[in-house]
Order: sequence, then structure tokens, then C-alpha cells
Amino acid sequence: MNLSELTTESADPRFAGIDTMSVGELAATMNAADATVPGAVQTALPSITAAIEAAAARMETGGRLVYVGAGTPGRLGVLDASECPPTFSTPPGQVFAIIAGGASAIVSPCEGAEDDEEAGAAAIDAADIGPLDTVVGIASSGRTPYVLAAVRRARELGALTVGLSCNAGTPLSAAAEHAIEVLVGPEVISGSTRLKAGTAQKLVLNMFSTIVMVRLGKTYGNLMVDVKASNGKLRERAVRMVRAITGAGREEALAALDANGFNVKQAVVASRFGLSPQDAAARLAAAGGRLRVALGETA
Repeated sequence: MNLSELTTESADPRFAGIDTMSVGELAATMNAADATVPGAVQTALPSITAAIEAAAARMETGGRLVYVGAGTPGRLGVLDASECPPTFSTPPGQVFAIIAGGASAIVSPCEGAEDDEEAGAAAIDAADIGPLDTVVGIASSGRTPYVLAAVRRARELGALTVGLSCNAGTPLSAAAEHAIEVLVGPEVISGSTRLKAGTAQKLVLNMFSTIVMVRLGKTYGNLMVDVKASNGKLRERAVRMVRAITGAGREEALAALDANGFNVKQAVVASRFGLSPQDAAARLAAAGGRLRVALGETA
């Protein structure tokens, strides 16, 4: 697939005069272009849903979620993965990202790294990818050599593979078991895929990690009950959640959290049933860490 065939590389004549626009006109133009992205994501929902369902099934048996990308897609993968430990208390290595060029490429562009197929495959081997894992390759063009090689190697090793791109019929879609193509069209600045394509990828990755974590029992309703309460704001949020679920007063909720290491789910179970921290932890463990089950609210 040549670059000239990619809609993400096309020059849209509607944007040909942006260098003559006022700031207000440019802002309105970009806002109007960005407003089309959710619709493109909506069109891709069936493929997004299928990929997430497959990933959640593997993660329930101990698998990992791994993002692979170069440049902006790689940084978006790093961003999404890095939010999982504080938001959902995921253990080290359960969700992580591989970016072409390594950690330094997060802040310092390393554009040549995206062409290194050997490095892409080697990164998968280094991560010890196996049949329980899900590898999501992210590439706006759908043809990035590093990402293609990584996805192909992951599939060889039996991992579930997902290809997220912003073009149709891409090599990445062909390489992955699940293809997600979010067709956002040409960018306001031709080829600048950190714009609409980047926004689309962020929306899809938000869905991917969030829905997988909900399926793993990391929330209670829409409450972030597996939050790692590591600062004042998050500790206050933990207090509010315990109060909302149990009906306890502030001091009672705070005492329950203090006794249970500020583990919201454990504090709720302890408060609801009058249990010790050890017994509350055991009840949660027997429920697979799912608070609703531990509270006896569902089979």
C-alpha cells in the first residue's frame, strides 16, 4: 500500500487556505473537523466490540494487554497503559506499551525507528508474549513496518492480535486477527495524523482499557473502586465511594479505609458485614475481586 493511496495522507481542498485564515476561523475549522471523529468511531463499533470481548476473555485467565506503536500512536499507547495502575490498581505488567525507539521516543522523536521490522519482532520476544496475551498494534497508516512486524510475531506466538488503523484494507488489518479501521479522512494539515487520527485512536484506546477493566470487575457501577488512593484527591474520592455504597458517615468510612489500607472494595465489604480486614479480603478473593459479587448482589 503506497502512501498516495492513504486517505490520512490526502490533501483536502477544504483546508487549502488555512494559512490565510484568522485564529478564530482556524479554531472553528479544526473544531468542525474534530467533530466528525466520534461518528467514524461509531461506525467501527462492531469491530471494536469484538476485539474487546476477545481481549477481556483472555485477560480473565491471566493474560496481558499490550499496545505497540511508533510516534504518536506509540505515545498514545503509553498514555493509556500508564493510566491503568492508578485508576484500576492493575499489577505491574498487566497493561503496558511498547514504543518504537524505546522509552526515550516518548519525549524525543525517533522517527526512523518505525521502519525497523527486526526491532518490532524482537520487542515482542523480549516481552515474552504468549497465548493469553492481547497485542494491539496502532498505526494511523496501517502500514508501519515496526508495528506490522510486532503484530505478525505476536500472532505467530499465539497471542490475540488487534490492528487499529485509520485507513481501509491495510496490511495491519490483514496481519491482525481483529481489524479496527476508523476512517477519519484527510487531516486539516495533510498527513498530520496526530490530529483526527490521533483523537480517534485515543477514543478507541479509552474504550479498550476501560471496558476490559469493567469486565474484570474493576468498577462497581460507575465507581472507580479499584483506585489506588495515592494522593489527597484520590483519598477523598475513596471516602466518598465508601459512603455512597455503604451509607456510612464520613468518620465511619474513613475508619474503614484506614483499617483496610485504603482499599475501597475491602473497606466496603468490611463495613457492610462487620468483618476484619483479613476476612473482608478473603470474601473479596472468593468473589474474584468483584465487589458486587462479594456483596451478594449478583450470582
